[in-house]
Amino acid sequence: MAYDFVVVGGGIVGVATAWQLQQRYSNKRTLLIEKEPALAQHQTGHNSGVIHAGVYYPPGSLKADFCKRGAAATKAFCEQEGIPYKQCGKLIVATTETELARMHDLYQRCLLNEIECECWDAQQLASAEPNVRGLGAIYVKATSVVDYAQVTEKMAGRFVAAGGHLVLNTQVTKLHEDHDGVVIDTQSQGESHRYHAEFLVVCAGLMADRMAKLQGLATSFQIIPYRGEYYQLAKKHRELVSHLIYPVPDPDLPFLGVHVTRMVDGGLTVGPNAVQGWKREGYATYNFSWRDTLDMLRFRGFWRVTAANLRTGIKEWWNAHYKPGYLKQVRKYCPSIQLDDLHPYPAGIRAQAVLNSGELVGDFLFVRSARSLHVCNAPSPAATSAMPIAEHICQTISTPPSD
Repeated sequence: MAYDFVVVGGGIVGVATAWQLQQRYSNKRTLLIEKEPALAQHQTGHNSGVIHAGVYYPPGSLKADFCKRGAAATKAFCEQEGIPYKQCGKLIVATTETELARMHDLYQRCLLNEIECECWDAQQLASAEPNVRGLGAIYVKATSVVDYAQVTEKMAGRFVAAGGHLVLNTQVTKLHEDHDGVVIDTQSQGESHRYHAEFLVVCAGLMADRMAKLQGLATSFQIIPYRGEYYQLAKKHRELVSHLIYPVPDPDLPFLGVHVTRMVDGGLTVGPNAVQGWKREGYATYNFSWRDTLDMLRFRGFWRVTAANLRTGIKEWWNAHYKPGYLKQVRKYCPSIQLDDLHPYPAGIRAQAVLNSGELVGDFLFVRSARSLHVCNAPSPAATSAMPIAEHICQTISTPPSD
């Protein structure tokens, strides 16, 4: 079965890419392959649903550009498709003098990124959010929340309506590139299938490094899974806050910290933390994979990044197993929340690319061959940025298949 384009990966980035390819090249055949029985089953369907405004990212970076354009595109798409989203705004709250200094630095970054925001003092914060305590806050009006799984499904519908082909329950088992394209061997419900792509795009998330190696591409990174655990607040707290409440992030860490998020359905979640994962697709309470663990232990970058962040890692592990420790992070800015207010909520897994040197890859990472492009690191705000990422991928494919 021959196609002009084949996209592997049914998360929001893969679906957005397939859709844009089909739009741009309507006379060509595009196939989207997903190994799960439904779309958006991993990072896309296991996050806090925030449409980020682009506050945190260095001016001029791909993250900053993709996020700002992606937020506008996501909201416009939701309005076209009738997908509910809430523009509730975000408050980044400083609770210490150190955080207050960082907050002012972050405010300057917002201005450089041309993000509409305000710098509030403690009195303004207390007036807007009586249940939140802090020395000050950045108010980011544009931040919103949405159900990204629903967005992904609607994008897939657009893709199929435009003439695209979609197969689910299909695991890629082998990739072979030659001068004519890429041969893709798959397994689907016990049956083998072979596809041929003139150009292959891989958006495999948690399996990005394995897919690149499957094709024989040289890489200097590995995906290390970090588990993000959430709690849902008791229903009595639904009106506790009216904005998203975030701590001021530590600039030395890639994670934004435990925050309170208003969901589209009106509920409030708390999280996520960032705990070392031992299974790439492990969402249950206890998860372990021999293959995933041995792959990590054999990778020198894992030992280097673990050593460099050992104190933080131990703290996150402790708080994950000691609920009062987790609660303490929330009570810094929401002191009225009690231990029995934290109810179980599904966890997520962050696919973090780590270099051999132990450096965490902070921006988007792409690996290109003559007939393929692999999205090897798509960190937050990838869901917000899905449409600009897809546009970037389409532009990168400078020599599309001939007619």
